[in-house]
Amino acid sequence: MQATLPHPIPGSAAFSDSDPRQKLIVALDLSTAAAAQKIVTAVGDSAFTYKVGMQLYTAEGPRLVRDLVESGRRVFLDLKYHDIPNTVASAVREAARLGVSILTVHASGGSKMLRRAVEAAGSVNSNLTVLAVTVLTSFDQNDLHEIGISGTVLDEVLRLASLAQTCGCQGIVASARELAALRRELGSKFAIVTPGVRPAGTDHADQARVVTPAEAIAAGASHIVVGRPITEAADPAAAARAILEQIGQ
Repeated sequence: MQATLPHPIPGSAAFSDSDPRQKLIVALDLSTAAAAQKIVTAVGDSAFTYKVGMQLYTAEGPRLVRDLVESGRRVFLDLKYHDIPNTVASAVREAARLGVSILTVHASGGSKMLRRAVEAAGSVNSNLTVLAVTVLTSFDQNDLHEIGISGTVLDEVLRLASLAQTCGCQGIVASARELAALRRELGSKFAIVTPGVRPAGTDHADQARVVTPAEAIAAGASHIVVGRPITEAADPAAAARAILEQIGQ
């Protein structure tokens, strides 16, 4: 992948805080490095942070992550680690050595696991952001009840978010539907990365709690994750620019 990527784009320090590109994460939910390369090239300098999740990482492995990092992109490694504390800490250290900028763990792994993950990340890269996943955006109230959680989605999100903050995580992953309550609980500086974002008029697919880019940012999201509306667009660059315009509004 590295050989045919375009020239490196500037790091995040080259952009002002008000630049909407700071807030957009493009999800490479794809099966091959070639497909990912095509999207990264098409999007160009409209984004510089890309999410590599379980599908692409399982198919292509760490080499693809290294290539993205070496090309100047920031990588959000979204593998949602959830295991015994020692296993998660070891995995986080290896992810940090790949040069990723952001990674995810499941908040439901508990305080011991979360603290070990944060410590492991900091031992390799003090700037690595550890995000704790609260409640998946595909979940609704019935799904929670099915797995034995009797409270509301909001109750569970707030509980897990507070645990993550207490354990030293730099942010969480949560739906924008819970953002207002989260901001009241966690303050304005804690990162909240919001998936399940769909531009107005697009298909919600398997996401249950969905908002538009403008709604997410207005509600207080620090970053939004957008996948299929960009990767499946006829013109991914134009789709990314349209989302940046909505963020800027």
